[in-house]
Amino acid sequence: MSFKLLCIEDETDLRADMCEELTAAGFDVDEAGDGREALDLLLSEHYDLVLCDITMPGMSGIELLRTVRRQERLADLPFIFLTALTSRQDVIVGKQAGVDDYLTKPIDFDLMLITISARLDQVARIKGAKPQADADSHSLRAALMGADEALNRIAVGVFLIDSERKVLFRNRRAEELLTAAEGLSVSREGLLRGEKPAQTQALKDIVDTAIARMASGNRHGTDAVALPRDSGKRPLIAVACPLGRGPAVAGEPAVGLFVTDPEWRPSDAAEAVAQLYGLSPAETRLALALVQGMRIDEIADEFGLSRNTVSYTLKNLFRKTETDRQADLISLFLSNPVALDQD
Repeated sequence: MSFKLLCIEDETDLRADMCEELTAAGFDVDEAGDGREALDLLLSEHYDLVLCDITMPGMSGIELLRTVRRQERLADLPFIFLTALTSRQDVIVGKQAGVDDYLTKPIDFDLMLITISARLDQVARIKGAKPQADADSHSLRAALMGADEALNRIAVGVFLIDSERKVLFRNRRAEELLTAAEGLSVSREGLLRGEKPAQTQALKDIVDTAIARMASGNRHGTDAVALPRDSGKRPLIAVACPLGRGPAVAGEPAVGLFVTDPEWRPSDAAEAVAQLYGLSPAETRLALALVQGMRIDEIADEFGLSRNTVSYTLKNLFRKTETDRQADLISLFLSNPVALDQD
């Protein structure tokens, strides 16, 4: 397959030499002597890669690149600058405009060919990964369809976020966290925010990191941030992880953000607790009362029982849950991922 390149250079002799080298290497090459001529070609022809001088009369290379990146069809076109400007600031300006690489004048033709081949190989790898990424995205959508009820039954706030950091889904517990309006909110644009700008930035950073992991194909690893609350309660804990592999797509779930509240205690859910641990109604009521922070004497008074009866029921609880201390029993209930306050 012959790749088609566009060489943009206002120095006629250098442009001719470059085109000769590129043609000899098997590339199909068009040439332009300035930015305006190049833009006309870019808007009417298809190219696999562009080599472009920075300092040109009329439209500079930077101006041309910025214009190109605003065109949806050309947004991903590999762009390599040819330049004698190698200061740090020059490189920063080019990178901000969206350049992919640099070749320094005088041009080393061997390095030029190697750089072009490397960029074209990278494009081929990305295109090759796209079908798999699309398949993964389809599988993820299928898995999430009908999963609302399952996600609503867990005791962790779940937010599914796309590549633009917009919230696509939130479970029941997440809605409760937002309703509490402490440490976490969603803007009108659908973006998660903390109570302070620094916390909003921290949320953005962990989501962006997860998106980057997804794009690189590395789904391993998580990133977490604490979200302090003005109320003085302990901070919410937010953990982000990628949900798929390959480039993220707007409108598709890319990141799962899981939020826990260390202050939260589940309320009465006798049926759920009994099912989980095989408890009797009396054992269930006792367990939930302990989780709520009640003492044995308070429980006895609340339920109109003797302390001996409560102690006997507690022993049965220890046996069934394979614990031997109240602290371990409470920890067991609180660490359970299934929400205890289901309807």
